[in-house]
Amino acid sequence: MNQQKRQGIFDRLAEAIPEPTTELNYSTAFELLIAVVLSAQATDVGVNKATAKLFPVANTPEAILALGLEGLKAYIKTIGLFNAKAANIISLCQQLLDKHKGKVPETRAELEALAGVGRKTANVILNTAFGQHTIAVDTHIFRVSNRTKIAPGKNVLEVERKLDKWVPKGHKKNAHHLLILHGRYTCVARKPKCGQCVIADLCEYDNKAVNS
Repeated sequence: MNQQKRQGIFDRLAEAIPEPTTELNYSTAFELLIAVVLSAQATDVGVNKATAKLFPVANTPEAILALGLEGLKAYIKTIGLFNAKAANIISLCQQLLDKHKGKVPETRAELEALAGVGRKTANVILNTAFGQHTIAVDTHIFRVSNRTKIAPGKNVLEVERKLDKWVPKGHKKNAHHLLILHGRYTCVARKPKCGQCVIADLCEYDNKAVNS
C-alpha cells in the first residue's frame, strides 16, 4: 500500500468518526489507568459497569488501598481475571504513592514499571490521557492493520512500528481510536461490513464482501 492511499484512508476515517476517543468512562488519568488495566480480555461495557460503582467510592490510589484487596474485588468481580487484576491494582496504587506522589507518570518506562501495565496499556495512557502520538495495538487494530494492508505485521510490535512509521502526521494523535472504532463497528472480526465501509475502495483486503 502506498502513502497516498494511507492518507486517503485516515482522511475518510477522520471524517466518518469526528470525535474518536475511548469508550471507557473516566474523568482523570488515574481513573483511565484503572479502567484500562481492568479492560484486558474484557469489554469496555463490562468495565464501565464496574467502575460506575467503584469510582464514586474510590478513584485515587489512597482510596483504593483503603478498600483493601477483598474490598476492591467486590467491585470488580464481574470482570474476567478479577483476582489477578485486583492484586495488580493494589500493587500499582502503592507504587504510585511510593514513587510518583500518587500521580500517573507520563513516560512509557515509568508506566510499564507499574504492576499490571504492559506496553499496550502504557500506549493507551500516553495517547488518551496525555495526548502523545502513540498507538496501542489491540486485537481490533492488529486485525484492521493486516486486513486493509495499512500496516501488515506478524505480531503487535511489528504492526505498532509500521503504524508509527506510516500513519500520516496529521492523524497520529487520533489514529489509535480511529482504527479501534473502525474495527469494533465496521471491520469486525467474523464478517467485515465492507458494503458500509467508507474506505472499501482504498482497502486492499482480498475477500471483500461488498454486499454486507
